[in-house]
Amino acid sequence: MDSISLKALAKINIGLDVTGIRDDGYHEVRMIMQTVNLFDKLTIKKSSDDKITMSANLKFLPVDGDNLCIKAARLLIEEFGIKEGVHIDLEKHIPVAAGMAGGSTDAAAVLFGVNKLFNLKLSQKDLMERGVKIGADVPYCIMRGTALAEGIGEVLSPLPPMIKCPVLIAKPGISVSTKQVYTALDSCFDTVEHPDIDGLIADIKANDLKALCGHMGNVLEDVTIPLHPVIADIKASMMENGAVGAMMSGSGPTVFGFFEDNKTARAAKDALTKSGMVKQLYLTTIYNNKN
Repeated sequence: MDSISLKALAKINIGLDVTGIRDDGYHEVRMIMQTVNLFDKLTIKKSSDDKITMSANLKFLPVDGDNLCIKAARLLIEEFGIKEGVHIDLEKHIPVAAGMAGGSTDAAAVLFGVNKLFNLKLSQKDLMERGVKIGADVPYCIMRGTALAEGIGEVLSPLPPMIKCPVLIAKPGISVSTKQVYTALDSCFDTVEHPDIDGLIADIKANDLKALCGHMGNVLEDVTIPLHPVIADIKASMMENGAVGAMMSGSGPTVFGFFEDNKTARAAKDALTKSGMVKQLYLTTIYNNKN
């Protein structure tokens, strides 16, 4: 095998709570992570020299050593003393700087692809252990599906599959600084409303979409929405147009909505398109590992 093509799937957070701040500055979290059928496409090819190179369809994306894809390939190639290099071609579709783990899922795909290309025979657990060296979300992006994430996001417990439903994903034409969001959270940590993560887990197990949407919550909304009120406007539009629930993913600014049927979801998509509030808009579905 000289090349491999892969899909790197995006994630949303059905629930996101920050439970504490560690001495090293990282935040302790409890999150429900969920994969959706929105993905980047990667092709990884062996090269005759020992160089790791990259190209991308978006000119503003870095394609040097700062890119997580390069870091992921280098991690395995150096560890196993591989003499060949690789070229990674990235076709980006997941919104950038959007709270959907776009960079982490690309890195996860590269780890998976390099493992296959060079027949390293690493298990999923092996890849996840290496992935955390690149980023806290990378192990989840290797595992995929529905999961409880704890620690700094790297302690993962698989959950039963999320209810299958249409998902509308909307990103306004702004980017959010994750560092700025967490700094703002630190200053008001004792006053924010913390979501019921255990309630969400029970709703997933009961396969109850309406109850789940009632329990959805993201503690970071309390600080991100005042900085970017358009996030609240997008949520309101989704709810006014038939969403069972709508919430910001990660540190934002992406908003997702769950719907009971495709017809209603399409109508909500049309309404948001006409509103002019969003730059990127996707109608997709829940992905679980049984897809």
